[in-house]
Amino acid sequence: MNAPQSIEAVVLREEIDPGVVRLTLNRPRQYNAISQEVLAALQAELHAIAKDDAVRVVVIAGNGPALSGGHDLKEMMANRTEAFVGELFDACSRVMQTLQALPQPVIARVHGTATAAGCQLVAACDLAIASEQARFATSGINLGLFCATPAVPLSRNVARKHAFEMLFTGEFIDAGRAAGHRQAAPRGRGRQGAVLPPDRGAARRGIRRSEPLDHLQHARRRRRGRRRRVPREAQAELALTWINRPAPPCDNSKNRVSTGSHTRSLQPA
Repeated sequence: MNAPQSIEAVVLREEIDPGVVRLTLNRPRQYNAISQEVLAALQAELHAIAKDDAVRVVVIAGNGPALSGGHDLKEMMANRTEAFVGELFDACSRVMQTLQALPQPVIARVHGTATAAGCQLVAACDLAIASEQARFATSGINLGLFCATPAVPLSRNVARKHAFEMLFTGEFIDAGRAAGHRQAAPRGRGRQGAVLPPDRGAARRGIRRSEPLDHLQHARRRRRGRRRRVPREAQAELALTWINRPAPPCDNSKNRVSTGSHTRSLQPA
């Protein structure tokens, strides 16, 4: 009787330095395609990390020749229902939002290609350390699709026209060009990314070249405080104030509208 084969995890967790945890996408034969299983594993690991005070920094990496080739199209084609695709995209959005809300800084370690949802994953991180061999694309448009969800974090990381070019051409850009496309970082936010030679592209070296870890954590807490939205009660009050605002007086007998000190005729010229 043959012994049962062990199933390798699709996301590996490793402490590469004290306080530094690396989450590695582990589907190298599929170019780390983001399936439902991968999203569930990432979500579980991020929830655990958020509650772990010993973790100070998170690194996102990938095994094999790519960080991620995007969503698992084979899985999507095998389950071509609105319910499945909707739940898949909802799960992906939850993972990206969890990355943004994580108390610890998140660094993307990009050594190969990052396309579509893989590019979205990089854009959702706080910092990107890329090898000179890294390439990025939002290539859904080449398949008759559009990377609408990746467009959101992409447009927040690169200039508007560069984001438009990537989304509507689907062309690859290398790490050097991606670094040149970055938006100017607001004061106090530090670096948005760096390009390293392949032999220096290790995640831990990229971390050590960046700002001190405590500084990154404090900066992220300050940014989160500035992102607080207006409470719903206040939004509703503002909306009602706008709806119930007094209308400008109207003189129907003369077919003219009075707006303050100016009067405009409604008669055709």
